[in-house]
Amino acid sequence: MILEMRDICKDYPMGKSVNHILKNINLDVEEGEYLAIMGPSGSGKTTLMNLIGCLDVPTSGSYLLGGRDITQCTNKQLAEVRNKELGFVFQSFNLLPKLTALDNVALPLLYGGVKKAERLERARAALDTVGLSDRVDHRPDQLSGGQCQRVAIARAIVGDPKLLLADEPTGALDSASGAQVMELFQQLHDKGSTIIMITHDHNIAHHAHTIMTIRDGVLSGGDKYE
Repeated sequence: MILEMRDICKDYPMGKSVNHILKNINLDVEEGEYLAIMGPSGSGKTTLMNLIGCLDVPTSGSYLLGGRDITQCTNKQLAEVRNKELGFVFQSFNLLPKLTALDNVALPLLYGGVKKAERLERARAALDTVGLSDRVDHRPDQLSGGQCQRVAIARAIVGDPKLLLADEPTGALDSASGAQVMELFQQLHDKGSTIIMITHDHNIAHHAHTIMTIRDGVLSGGDKYE
């Protein structure tokens, strides 16, 4: 089991009251699983993704990632987990505009202390995986939206993460580019990647093999599809 959450709650104070964003979340993700979590705006899905991605910590509950108790980690340890164990793909790409595709993809390895020759070799291999070996020297403003998202996916997989997290990865793309990105996620899953995708779109969710729904901070479902 890669991920185990038990009775996870996340609260935010609002003046004299408390806003209960996530309510007793229970979630198990096995190695090689492709999970979509669906929910409308305000359902708590992004808060849940932030907790899964170690960008925030729960108010209460237990979270094990690869057997490690995330709730007991220091901020420095959480940063190490994010860099070494997780890969992130966001709706807005989050590429550095002055860097080439190659340097954007190599960035996590730079933070991880990987030597230059190795990180550039691995970044080239990741760009080849996403079909952009001919765009290594292009900056984001020289690429289409779909190509930028593929660069972002290459950056997410360059460190060979245990878990790939995608938050509305097609939200900023046209339908054709979105379809190409979803095909790429399927190829990564076929090669063994474990993927959790957050989306509000039924069509996107049904690319996954397991679908769960979050509404008003409550997670339910777990229907499996082939």
